[in-house]
Amino acid sequence: MLSHETYEYYRRMSPSQRLQLTVQMMDGIERAILAGSPEQVARKFELLRLQNDQRNHTMLQAIARTRPAAAKNK
Repeated sequence: MLSHETYEYYRRMSPSQRLQLTVQMMDGIERAILAGSPEQVARKFELLRLQNDQRNHTMLQAIARTRPAAAKNK
């Protein structure tokens, strides 16, 4: 979890600064994720897809819990 100061630092950044930071972070990750045999790379991407699907499912469940009961019965 990021500190309050770090969040404030990111909020003060311009969109172009945030994009530049994102691209820099992706550059290092790209080399790591594409390293290995085609089977290893495929497994890495499958794991990322599974993790993303689980996060999406968890968020949708949380959103559903916040809806009023009347909205669920429609």
